[in-house]
Amino acid sequence: MPHSKRYTELKKLVDPKKAYSPSEAIELAKKTSTTKFEASLEVHIRLGIDLKKSDQQLRATIVLPHSTGKTKKVAAFVPADKEKDAKEAGAEIVGAEDLIEEIAKTGKVDFDVAVATPDMMPKLAKVAKILGPKGIMPNPKTETVGTNVKKMVEELKRGKVTLKNDATGNVHQAIGKTSLDSKSLQENFSAILSAIKKNKPASAKGTYLKTVVLTTTMGPGINVDTSSL
Repeated sequence: MPHSKRYTELKKLVDPKKAYSPSEAIELAKKTSTTKFEASLEVHIRLGIDLKKSDQQLRATIVLPHSTGKTKKVAAFVPADKEKDAKEAGAEIVGAEDLIEEIAKTGKVDFDVAVATPDMMPKLAKVAKILGPKGIMPNPKTETVGTNVKKMVEELKRGKVTLKNDATGNVHQAIGKTSLDSKSLQENFSAILSAIKKNKPASAKGTYLKTVVLTTTMGPGINVDTSSL
């Protein structure tokens, strides 16, 4: 399928042979985003990890310095004495066995992320096959299982994200809307890169950050100079 005339014109602004500094790449991304709706700026990172080894999977959570512009709808699976905390912290859906039964019966999931107290985890096993494939099953590794319900929900509402590689060893993460100022976008980008480097699997050999590409919704890809990261 041929690209639109607009995309072709925008692509001319990007030198495919050049690797840009993060600040240059962000400025260029903002310039090449001319969608009628508010576009997101995303980073796509190819990691040098061996996907056959379970100890080389990337998992990290981070609260970004600035909002990505998308507020997540949070569900909290908590006992009755924690319901007030969850609601006050901003969880839109709060419940226990009743909520689990409803999901099991309908198969419908009307939220982006879920948190749970440890005592709810055995009960959630009933809907693991529904939540798991969507990547929203509460998990201690992503800090979505714990006793401090208020803190878990508040951090998700502030823009906490989970960084993880996909089946091809790539990480995809929105860093913010293009309307966000360049300094804020760069701070979000730096925070993501720092978390990825900090959580480098100990057994990963060779080049860890293989390629880093910035792109906006429907915009061309812009290569970032990995030696500057």
